[in-house]
Amino acid sequence: MDDIAMRAPLAVDGLSYAYGRKRALDHVSFSLAPARVTALLGPNGAGKTTLFSLVTGLFDSRTGRIRIAGHDLRRERSRALSDLGIVFQAQTLDLDLTVERNLRYFAALRGLSEREARKRIAALLEQVGLTEQRRHKVRSLSGGQRRRVEVARALLDRPGLLLLDEPSTGLDIATRRWLVDEVHRLAHEDGIAVLWATHLVDEVRAHDDLIVLEKGKVVARGEVERVVHDTRANDLNEAFTRLTSARAEEHL
Repeated sequence: MDDIAMRAPLAVDGLSYAYGRKRALDHVSFSLAPARVTALLGPNGAGKTTLFSLVTGLFDSRTGRIRIAGHDLRRERSRALSDLGIVFQAQTLDLDLTVERNLRYFAALRGLSEREARKRIAALLEQVGLTEQRRHKVRSLSGGQRRRVEVARALLDRPGLLLLDEPSTGLDIATRRWLVDEVHRLAHEDGIAVLWATHLVDEVRAHDDLIVLEKGKVVARGEVERVVHDTRANDLNEAFTRLTSARAEEHL
């Protein structure tokens, strides 16, 4: 791993993982740049969620290395995870607490002072358009509103790296559009490195960075326009189909 990769918001080197005899990831390597959205594109079962489970420390692998903001996840777990914000595919809010209480609880876990937490929560709720719902129980919110709370929670302690695992699942069109726009704004204006796992090509913009994962292997990597060009495709949808179909045919 070179010096640039070691200082990257996220650097993954030679990472493998298996469930018994089934290999979910096979020597995956990449690094992210700050202030960029990187789409982790792959069909269901490609290994995206396994990769996220390893990067967030939920799983561990002795094969390969993960560094977050220069800190080795295995050796400096607390320091590495302190720079990480995440929005999981599955909902993880306490439904019986209010929006504000959910955020206050998380802020305490992350070590924010009461004064700083109050300031950040107010700013983030305004940012995601939920100031008026701050005292509502999460159970009363729509699915889109709950996702907005989770985005606010992920940003509470100003992470340098934001992970989103299929975050638009089940969202209405308007909230999905808001999420895509907001995440790109966060990257470009706040300098956050974003890794967005999805299987939906319409969530990816032309100037995003791209990692295509298929059957646990990285089959393409680079700026979206470059990947499309290199696969001699007309658009990302066609490029994605060619890349994943080619891998599928290799396993027939």
